[in-house]
Amino acid sequence: MAREKVVMTRTVDYQEIVAHYESCLALHGDNHRGVDWPNAEDAARRYEVMLDVIRPSDPLPVRVLDFGCGTGHLLTHIHERQRSGIEYLGLDISPAFIALSRSKFPGTSFFCTDVLASDSIMPAVDYVVMNGVFTEKRSLTFDAMFGYMRRLLKRVYPQATRGLAFNVMSKHVDWEREDLFHLPYDALAAFLKREISRHFVLRADYGLYEYTAYVYR
Repeated sequence: MAREKVVMTRTVDYQEIVAHYESCLALHGDNHRGVDWPNAEDAARRYEVMLDVIRPSDPLPVRVLDFGCGTGHLLTHIHERQRSGIEYLGLDISPAFIALSRSKFPGTSFFCTDVLASDSIMPAVDYVVMNGVFTEKRSLTFDAMFGYMRRLLKRVYPQATRGLAFNVMSKHVDWEREDLFHLPYDALAAFLKREISRHFVLRADYGLYEYTAYVYR
């Protein structure tokens, strides 16, 4: 009985977040607001920061999985900036987002899966980027969101042969929003060192009220 309760709680945890983003897409359409970014300029800055996880010394092409890809805005950014040497793959839990991505980019591999499900399949790549996956917690408690993040990172990291990137909201802000996930640096650093990798960078130099972690092998 106790085991069933844990499984149900975990499902509710992230399904609330998925439902929120699907409602944004239905309301605003295929644009930055459809994935709940306030403005296009800041969204583009995030895409660049995510791609900066790729080291200049990496042999090309680099295989990158856009985890939580939404409607493929990172791929659009790659095309617009004429970034070469990147083999893009997308993954999202939402059938609505994946259907739209596939219609926009028919030659690109997109995966629709819940990677925390026991029978899930996830491709092996050089890098995984998780832009916006952990920035909103909606009505979840801090502990529930932190637990979800830890479970997901431990599932995803083994599939990245070189590293991964993800962002969270900073605690060093004028005020905090209850629906956002403001994670202290020390809490994240302790978790990464203990359970993922001690080779990481925490980046907060790009002018937004968040920071990005690069985690390397």
